[in-house]
Amino acid sequence: MSWHAWFTLVVVAAAVYVLARDLLAPAVTVVGSMIVLLVAGVISPTDALAGFSSPAPITVAALYVLARAVEKTGGLQPLVNTTLGGGTGVRWSLTRLLAPTALASGFLNNTPIVAMLAPQVTEWAERRSISPSRYLMPLSFAAILGGVITVIGTSTNLVVSGLMEQHGLREMGMFEISRIGVPCAVAGLAIVILLAPLVLPERRQPRRALEGEGAREFVVSMRVVEDGPLDGRAVEEGGLRHLQGVFLVEIERASDVIAPVAPATVLRGGDVLTFVGKADLVLDLQSQRGLTSAEAKHVARFDTHRHTFYEVVVGAASPLVGKTLRQVEFRSRYQAAVIAVHRAGQRVRGKLGEVRLKVGDTLLLLTDPGFGARWRDSHDFLLAARVGGTPPAVARKAWLVGLIGACVVLLAGTGVLPILQASLVAGVLLVVFGVLTAGEARGAVDLDVILVIAASFALGAAVDRSGLAETLAGGIVQGFEPLGRRGILLGVVLATVLLTELITNNAAAVLVFPIGIAAAERTGLDPRGVALAIAVAASASFLTPIGYQTNTMVYGPGGYRFGDYARLGAPLTLIVMLVTVMVAPI
Repeated sequence: MSWHAWFTLVVVAAAVYVLARDLLAPAVTVVGSMIVLLVAGVISPTDALAGFSSPAPITVAALYVLARAVEKTGGLQPLVNTTLGGGTGVRWSLTRLLAPTALASGFLNNTPIVAMLAPQVTEWAERRSISPSRYLMPLSFAAILGGVITVIGTSTNLVVSGLMEQHGLREMGMFEISRIGVPCAVAGLAIVILLAPLVLPERRQPRRALEGEGAREFVVSMRVVEDGPLDGRAVEEGGLRHLQGVFLVEIERASDVIAPVAPATVLRGGDVLTFVGKADLVLDLQSQRGLTSAEAKHVARFDTHRHTFYEVVVGAASPLVGKTLRQVEFRSRYQAAVIAVHRAGQRVRGKLGEVRLKVGDTLLLLTDPGFGARWRDSHDFLLAARVGGTPPAVARKAWLVGLIGACVVLLAGTGVLPILQASLVAGVLLVVFGVLTAGEARGAVDLDVILVIAASFALGAAVDRSGLAETLAGGIVQGFEPLGRRGILLGVVLATVLLTELITNNAAAVLVFPIGIAAAERTGLDPRGVALAIAVAASASFLTPIGYQTNTMVYGPGGYRFGDYARLGAPLTLIVMLVTVMVAPI
């Protein structure tokens, strides 16, 4: 290989390592790799910026706006009402839930679908005394499977479509990928419905730690002694900000309740202070001068019209990753107090303010009812669901959003308008007709995802231009050629699946695409069929909770452990790979 190829291999390997270990945000990693390759002369400025002029990231951005409009107007509420009815068994309930979810995911971004359905599935399961872990992971998998039904089902399909155009192939048609995607979705859903009741264990939810017998473990109530050393002093001045194992979340003063509690809040004699944490770490309170014991209260009393509980999930793009609650000044920044942190199905022990947050952590918050509206469009939380919240009502303009979405599918599917133009027009109409404000439309776009998509094109160009793709394609052909033409395709699909579990699915598709095309040119495979197979395989992320963001969204709320995903994800991945290899047109 040339030095360009070796250099590209080192840069790509370093990027994969950083992404797999979550050492840096995906956007920073991919853009940084692009810059390194550009400065080294491996790619030209045109190659480096090609992704920013590609239709793919702009189309994805426009479809984010459409998905936000559906979410805001409650356009998916009929789906919720249909799927979450009465059930006579787990498999029948899964069928009712997963089939419509997969169908909806074929035309909408799957992230808002899971964000809307997950909390309501949880409440539905709890009302029937069923562990939500039986349903949340299958919900995520169904949304992923549905994403490969059409070209707009997931951003990865649009990325591959853009790469096809760059390599001289016609862009992907609206339903072209359906030839592979529909059989994969059907077979995949069948496996999930069959195996989920057998292989998924019942897990305890994070919020259950605040209910039932374990409630009092989290709650300690103390009264401020009148004319004592704390009377008239601020919370921070009185040393109540950095206690061992517990922290202050509420002050009850006469008929008023102050929650969350700011560091500058002045204490008064007779105030009842409610602390949360571990009951075996209350030594700080017992030795605190100016406080006396008060009758313990049940946590459920907090859930009033003034403040309530939220469950939030930390995603890969969150600024909270790698930091402690104290470092980010969580309470003042978010106007919320963290009641508990759950990780891999277990409550994190110790002093919460000193816990370094990781991707997939679920935080149980005490905050005001407006928390969800404030942070819905931010990337700080992958999921923000009100505990015990009521489902949103369907807005009057839901029909308009549905009509606009249907027109996008119809125009793009019949070829009257390309997907880019149709989605852009849809985004503009949603703002013009007042469904979304300009700010809401702007906030709906995940800029980190757009940056990753655009910059990933440069990495793919480097793999192609440097000759690395040709070398790696030769290795795949040599290793899998004894298995025949479909065996070579299996090698490409396998490489894509393994890579997508380590890094983002878009980056995996971009890196494998030139290798797959080079393998097709060597062996006479249809490059379009290989490209479609790569798009499907790049979305087949079922083995870990961090491979795809919907998996991360349900990781904490479902109380799952890391290994739970492989229980169901391994056979599902195998089925998707086999179906893809068997039905892809080559």
